[in-house]
Amino acid sequence: MKNIRLKDLPTSIRTIDISETLFDFVGSKAQNCLNSSAIIFNTFEVFEHEVLEVLLAKFPHVYNIGPLHLLSRYVPESHFMSQGSSLRKEDSKCLQWLDKREPNSVVYVNFGSITVMLDQHLKEFAWGLANSKHTFLWILRPDVVMGDSAILPEEFFEETKDRGLLTSWCPPDKVLAHPSIGVFLTHCGWNSTLESVFAGVPIICWPFFAEQQTNCRYACTTWEIGVEVNDVKRHEIEALVKEMMEGEKGHAMRQKARE
Repeated sequence: MKNIRLKDLPTSIRTIDISETLFDFVGSKAQNCLNSSAIIFNTFEVFEHEVLEVLLAKFPHVYNIGPLHLLSRYVPESHFMSQGSSLRKEDSKCLQWLDKREPNSVVYVNFGSITVMLDQHLKEFAWGLANSKHTFLWILRPDVVMGDSAILPEEFFEETKDRGLLTSWCPPDKVLAHPSIGVFLTHCGWNSTLESVFAGVPIICWPFFAEQQTNCRYACTTWEIGVEVNDVKRHEIEALVKEMMEGEKGHAMRQKARE
């Protein structure tokens, strides 16, 4: 991986931060893959060609079958009880709310199924969104705050009552494919990253753990479709949202994402 830094590697292989037990476990699993008759990846050649070329040189039976959501549109829904990657019950009412919004006008915020944050971070994200003056759809799980409930101040709801919608979960792929979505503020999980690319939506990245830091690095450099939140402060969130929704950089990244 070109120009990769230690902080961009998956958290499971940074032994300074975690126990060596997890490092050894992940390493042994990777080695065991080489005993398989084939390895399949939820990715596609153009997206990760440099790394895939190296893998193919070491193990010729590598097959890319992604993005999986692209394949799912060719499978009749009645064949499966579920064919999505969501871990939670979806509320599709937000799609009707999006139908009333202008194209590329909504900031979609979703930190995934299991990412948690500090209450301080929650409030900084909230006021950053409020101060940006842009319309937003925020998927706010009740358990998103570490060890506590996600509670926002009344002043925030007063400030954003005409341009914000908060809900506990949604159909992520349908939301990202909606024409009103202008940018995606995300934790950069692989499913979210592929869904965003598939929909042609640029991203604001706040990686939390696992492979999310690596995805963020590629999004901000190699793929040129995203910017990273370096410090969770309301003024930085506000500035990044404005840049991605109004600025030249945001316009260029939207074009790149569509490409």
